[in-house]
Amino acid sequence: MAVVKMKDLLEAGVHFGHRTRRWHPKMKPYIFTERNGIHIIDLQQTMSMIDVAYNRTRSVVASGGTVLFVGTKKQAQQSIQEAAESSSMPYINNRWLGGTLTNFRTIRQRVDYMIKLEQQRDRGDFERLTKKEALELNRLIARLEARLGGLREMRRLPDLVFITDVNRDDIAVKECNKLDIPIVAMVDTNCDPDPIELIIPANDDAIRAIRLISGVIAQAAADGGHMREVV
Repeated sequence: MAVVKMKDLLEAGVHFGHRTRRWHPKMKPYIFTERNGIHIIDLQQTMSMIDVAYNRTRSVVASGGTVLFVGTKKQAQQSIQEAAESSSMPYINNRWLGGTLTNFRTIRQRVDYMIKLEQQRDRGDFERLTKKEALELNRLIARLEARLGGLREMRRLPDLVFITDVNRDDIAVKECNKLDIPIVAMVDTNCDPDPIELIIPANDDAIRAIRLISGVIAQAAADGGHMREVV
C-alpha cells in the first residue's frame, strides 16, 4: 500500500511544476504533461518514489542513523522545524552556513558555545553584567539559536539529509556530495536531479506540498526510531 494517496498529493498541489520555459531537461522523465504553460509532474512516479524514500529513511534511523532536515526558504521553515522536532531529528530552516557539514567540528563548537551561553543566562549569570553586555549576549544567543538551534542534538555528521529545495539549498547539496552523504529531496521541474540519490518529483514552492512530504519523511524517521527501540 502506498505511503501517500494520490488524492492527498493532488490536494496539496504536488503536481504543479514550474513554467515550461524554466524547466530543467533532465526532469523530462518525471513530467506528465504541460498545461497553460506549466509543467505537470507525473504523480504516479512521485508516489512510488515517496515509498522508496520512506523505506530508506526508516531503515537509516532503525539502524541508528540520523536524518538532517533542511529547508531554508520561507515556505518551508515551519514545516521543516515541525517535521524534524516530531521525529526528534536535527534541522536547518534559517540559513545554511557554509561548512555546516564539511567543517562540522567548527559548527559543533559554535553550537556548544550557544548551549553554554544559554546555561549561563538561565543560571542568572547575566545579572552580574552591565545591561549593555547582557543585551549583546542575549542578541548573540538569539542569532545562534536562529541559525544553529536545530543542530543542538546533532553530535556527528548525519547519515541522510532531506532537502525541500535543491536550488535554494545548493550549498547543502554540494557538501553532501563531497562527503558522500545520501540525499532525499523534493525536486521540482526546474532542478537538476543528478546530484540527488533519491528524488521525489514535486512542487517545492507550495506550503501544503512541503508539509505533506516533509511529514512523510518525519513519519519514516519516527517509525525507524520505534523499530530501533524494539530491537
